[in-house]
Amino acid sequence: MSDSIQSKRAALFSSLFRDFEGPAFSIRLWDGSCWRSSAGDRSVLTIVVESPKALHALLAEPNEITLGEAFIHGDLEIEGDIFSVFSIAEHIFNRPSSVRQRIFERASALFFGLGRWAKHGSRHSLKRDRASISYHYDQPVAFFEPWLGRTLAYSCACFRDERDTLDLAQEQKLDLICRKLRLRSQERFLDIGCGWGSLILHAAARFRVHAHGITLSREQERVAKRRIEEANLDRSCTVELLDYRSLSGAQLQFDKIASVGMFEHVGLRNLRRYFGIVRDVLKPGGVFLNHGIARSQLSPVRDSSFIDKYVFPDGHLVTLPQVVEAAESQGLEIRDIENLREHYELTLRRWVEGLRRNSGLLLRQVSELTYRIWLLYMAGSAAAFRRGDIAVFQVLISRPDRGHSRLPLSREDWYSAAPSNHFAEV
Repeated sequence: MSDSIQSKRAALFSSLFRDFEGPAFSIRLWDGSCWRSSAGDRSVLTIVVESPKALHALLAEPNEITLGEAFIHGDLEIEGDIFSVFSIAEHIFNRPSSVRQRIFERASALFFGLGRWAKHGSRHSLKRDRASISYHYDQPVAFFEPWLGRTLAYSCACFRDERDTLDLAQEQKLDLICRKLRLRSQERFLDIGCGWGSLILHAAARFRVHAHGITLSREQERVAKRRIEEANLDRSCTVELLDYRSLSGAQLQFDKIASVGMFEHVGLRNLRRYFGIVRDVLKPGGVFLNHGIARSQLSPVRDSSFIDKYVFPDGHLVTLPQVVEAAESQGLEIRDIENLREHYELTLRRWVEGLRRNSGLLLRQVSELTYRIWLLYMAGSAAAFRRGDIAVFQVLISRPDRGHSRLPLSREDWYSAAPSNHFAEV
C-alpha cells in the first residue's frame, strides 16, 4: 500500500475521532496497516477491519445496522475489551448525519416493518407477538445453559457484592422477588412470562405456594415442565403456553403475581390493557411485582435499531412515568420502585464472559451468526445500562381492598433473612 493511501486513511481516522474522549484503541486493516487513537496510551481494544466493505460501513454512513451487520458477518472483529467499543460507536453515531443517511435509515426501518406486517400481521397482534417471542427464545436450551448458569434465569440478577457469582446473584434475585411479594404457604402465585420456570420453581419449593407460569415459547414450556417433574414439584407448580391477554376471560384469581423481563414486549399501546388484565386476575389486597427494562426519557430513539431487527422484533421500551401512569389508570397503587441498573450491567458482563468462555460448546448448538448476534447484543446492552440510557425497575403494585393494602409499614422483612439456596439443593 502506498504511503499516500495510508496517510489519507490516517487523516480520515484522526478527523473522525478528533474529539473522542474514551479509552485508547487501535484500528487494524485487512492489509496489516494500523492506526492508533493515542500514541502514548496502551490500547484497550483493537477494531479489526477485514474488508473495504467494512471500512465503508465504518467511515461513510455508519449506524447500528451497518456496523452491527459488519460484526455479525465477520467483516469487523473486536480484539480486547468488547465493552469499550460502544463508547467508540456512540462517538460515531453522535456526529451530524447527512440527509441521505437519515432517509436511508427511515426507509430501512419502514421496509423492515412492512416485511414483518406482511408475514406476521400488525404490531403486537397475538400472531405477531407469538412469532417474535419464538424468534428470540426458541433456541435449544443447551445454548442458554452454559452462560445463564444453573438457575436458567434470563433477567437481571441482584448482587450484594460485585464479587458474587452469577448463580448466587440470580438466587438472590428470585428470593428478593418472593420476599417483596411476601409469598405465603398455599397462596396462588402467577408468573407472567415464566421463561424456563426459574421463579415458579423457586416460589413453589421455598415458599410452598401453588405456582403457575405462562409463556409464549414452546421450547420454554417444554423445558419448564421437565424441570418441574425433575424437582418433584408437579403438585404445586404448573406451566402452560398462553398469552397474557387470554387471562382476562379466566375465572381464576391469584393472591400474588409477578412478571419478570416480559413487559418489554407489551408495547405502549397495550400498556393500560396489560395492567388492566393484571388487576382483573389479582385478588383485592393482592400484590403484583413488575420487573422490566425502561428507557430514560433523554435516551435517543434511533430509526435503525440492531436489536429490533436481529434480537427482539417489536420490542418496545417505555419510560418509568408511562409505567406508573398506565398502572394507576387501572386502579392499581404503586407501593415501591427500585432501580437495579448497575445490577443488570454486572449481569450482562457475566453473560458475555460465559458466551466467550463457552464459544466452542455454543457453536455446536447454533450458527456462528446467531452466536455473534447474542454476543453483540449482550455487550451493547451492558454499555447502555452503564450510560444510563436504560434501566431495570422492580415496581411493586397492589390492588387495594376498599382502601386497605394489607401491607406492613416497613420493608425490613425483605432483607432480614438470608437468601435460600434451593437451586444448589435440587
